[in-house]
Amino acid sequence: MESLSLFCLDTCKHKDLFSGLEYPWEALERLHAYLLEQRLGKIEIDIASGVFLIDPDKISIGLGTVIEPGAYIQGPCIIGRDCQIRQGAYIRGNVLLADQCVIGHATEIKHSILFNKAAAPHFNYVGDSILGNNVNLGAGVKCANYRLDHQCISVHWEQKKIKTRLKKLGACIGDNSQIGCNTVINPGTCIGKAVICYPNMTLQRYVPPNSLVKSSSHMMVESL
Repeated sequence: MESLSLFCLDTCKHKDLFSGLEYPWEALERLHAYLLEQRLGKIEIDIASGVFLIDPDKISIGLGTVIEPGAYIQGPCIIGRDCQIRQGAYIRGNVLLADQCVIGHATEIKHSILFNKAAAPHFNYVGDSILGNNVNLGAGVKCANYRLDHQCISVHWEQKKIKTRLKKLGACIGDNSQIGCNTVINPGTCIGKAVICYPNMTLQRYVPPNSLVKSSSHMMVESL
């Protein structure tokens, strides 16, 4: 499926998670079972005092990762090598982080997949979402995952509308995309590779690759 082209799987240690899928968000439907199939409980770093690990036998953490005091991590969860989990980070379970990812202060993440070097570093919410390689969320970016009318979420891919069976689905963000501060990404939004989004936007439906997203409004300053 062309939608799987959002992510380069060549260096992905967990490419089997995407094997045989038609759409990338289907990986989220199998994520919980996939995590439980792994050899969890392998923690290759020293855990500092003040770090909260819930169900540590269902958590794996790779070499070189730094977890600051005050972080809260719920299993099942895989955290790769050389990641940063900063003070106040809240990992709610069913999370797969590849290598060199950043989960920052006051960031909440649940039921999500982050590829290599993906970052949610400041005051972010990432729910039921997939962030591609080298994706960066600016401060305050929210990946909303639930419709206000409680209906199942539909995904727009190019000119197609695809109905899912999912009540909760956040964003699928392609490799190397950068999302500006305080942007809200509506449920089921697909963002292509190498997209640059200005701050304070609302993203929805489908954003094609290599796009610049900006508002047509301009700040005006007048004398009093």
